[in-house]
Amino acid sequence: MTRVDRVLALLCPDWPAMAAAAMAGVGADRPVAVLRGNRVVSCSAIARGDGVREGLTRREAQSRCPDLVVAQDDPDRDARLFESVAGAVDATVPGVEVLRPGLLVLAARGATRFFGSEEAAAVRLIDTVAVAGAEAQVGIADAMSTAVLAARHAAIVRPGEGARYLAPLPVAELAAEPALAPPQRAELVDLLHRLGLRRIGDFARLTPADVASRFGADAALAHRLARALPERPPSARQLPPDLTVELDCDPPIDRVDAAAFAGRALATRLHTALTGAGVACTRLAVTARTEAGEELSRVWRCARPLTPPDTADRIRWQLDGWLTHRARPTAPIVTLRLEPVEVVAAGALQLGLWGGEGEETERARRALVRVQGLLGGEAVRLGVLSGGRGPAERITMIALGDELAPATDPAQPWPGRLPEPAPTLLLLHRPTVELTAADGTAVQVTARGLFTADPARLRWGRKQWALLGWAGPWPVDERWWAATDQPGSAARAQVQLDAAATEIRVVLLVYDADSWHAEGVYE
Repeated sequence: MTRVDRVLALLCPDWPAMAAAAMAGVGADRPVAVLRGNRVVSCSAIARGDGVREGLTRREAQSRCPDLVVAQDDPDRDARLFESVAGAVDATVPGVEVLRPGLLVLAARGATRFFGSEEAAAVRLIDTVAVAGAEAQVGIADAMSTAVLAARHAAIVRPGEGARYLAPLPVAELAAEPALAPPQRAELVDLLHRLGLRRIGDFARLTPADVASRFGADAALAHRLARALPERPPSARQLPPDLTVELDCDPPIDRVDAAAFAGRALATRLHTALTGAGVACTRLAVTARTEAGEELSRVWRCARPLTPPDTADRIRWQLDGWLTHRARPTAPIVTLRLEPVEVVAAGALQLGLWGGEGEETERARRALVRVQGLLGGEAVRLGVLSGGRGPAERITMIALGDELAPATDPAQPWPGRLPEPAPTLLLLHRPTVELTAADGTAVQVTARGLFTADPARLRWGRKQWALLGWAGPWPVDERWWAATDQPGSAARAQVQLDAAATEIRVVLLVYDADSWHAEGVYE
């Protein structure tokens, strides 16, 4: 039997709010909220008890809780203050890896062996964090992501029971932890809700092939999380040589601003080396050596490969924490070292078409500019995500060299927008098709946005197929105030073709001027 290395995750709930309270000298009995862009992004448990929630505006939050202490979002502050917690845990159980300020993980085997059991290790670490002036919850499971979700509920998952533990949790948990989920994960959760998959177990029962083909790369990662599998499959990839980068600090560093400047330069050198080796870093060790011979080291782990800005941020946060910590080094820093602990293939990091900002990128740009000179400025265009309800409206094509500004704001809600996923192929000429019911009558859309009959067959040119299913219609109600000579109601619908359609399985239809048109296909 293969031994499973259990993972212990330690979470300080509402850490941005706790860090803001500590910085302001506010007691634990005061409600605190942290704002970003005039909206609440974190709040204390006391504020939550008064009705404050993430996403509320400042005015709404203060109306619910007049005594609310408000602070602005500051990742540097959060990381600086979390170093005392990470240091205390590392002194108790070595091998701490920080996922983000407020969340760290470590191997559970060493802690269990030292303290006697997983329960005893969890209690001891919670007490250690309490001495450091913070509150913590512990989760233990076979996979890191499962342990992190278990820490949100202060649970210890029995070996081999990860999938069973996750199954009854709401599917929204897949997007609840920013260290595990990118921002766009919320769109996937919304789509799963609309499909009727309300629990993590419902999503886990889908096959990996169906998830990857229908929902995309991030959904495949979320599916592994839902099945309590490791974030990435085991890899035999060895660390390429000469990836470690060092910087001799002359003069020695004893100020945070100087440390941040040095960190940016070192991050650039590291990612140049990673790009040359064709890999991306997911675990990074940041090490500093002082004039007095002290050596400080901390490992940062990321669920996704680090980008150069991500690396620079973590270096700045770590050095800020060391230089401002109560147990700060006794001498200035003379050497900084970055050492990749774990790498993945560079394809896991979705860079631009030619990778980073190296010589290859500049050569490609010069080639494209030459094409523009030969064929005209509009010959080379880039697609920019825009706002809109239909698939064509959500892409703005902009000539190379012009400002990449979308025609409409994609951040707006756009009620009535076509549900995800988008078609794989967009048909700009929109060929006319016929949608009929089982008795052969034409299917239309009423003024109330409903089908006149259930669709049963689709005729496209000389071909026709029976339908296995359909979704919609979704009314297109735009510019209702403008006069139009086109009668009828506009709407979109999706239809799934039978097995006879080998190349096209699902078609996006648009109903306009009493006729149906094919707007896109899902291959």
